[in-house]
Amino acid sequence: MHDVRALVAGAALSLGASFVSAGGAGAVELNGAWATSADQCDKVFSREGGKLGFSDMSEVYGGGFIVDGKQLIGKSARCTVTARKDDGINVNLVASCATDIMLSSVQFSLKQLDANSIARLFPGMEDMEIRYHRCPFN
Repeated sequence: MHDVRALVAGAALSLGASFVSAGGAGAVELNGAWATSADQCDKVFSREGGKLGFSDMSEVYGGGFIVDGKQLIGKSARCTVTARKDDGINVNLVASCATDIMLSSVQFSLKQLDANSIARLFPGMEDMEIRYHRCPFN
């Protein structure tokens, strides 16, 4: 459940948080791996055969998500961004998400904090946010 929330938040990674780069100037760049703690990237993500994925115990270290184009990938869910609206440092996303047991449509509100940090915002809960940091994987 935490992975789905993290992906939706991102994530997701959420997402991503800004998850997919849009064509317009000034769009928030979301591609990459995002973790809730920048110093835990190597514990959240792993590489197998050159492909970036999640470590076995990634959720113990705060979790995260991977953004690859319009795909938002969490440990237990995968989403496809169906709509995106950039408004300066804010990004609103609508994504179609699937887990092993359900399909859903999810809305994400993200705010770019700096080039490598984003926050997922929760409209209606003004003091609640989840921060994500871009991991330095190529």
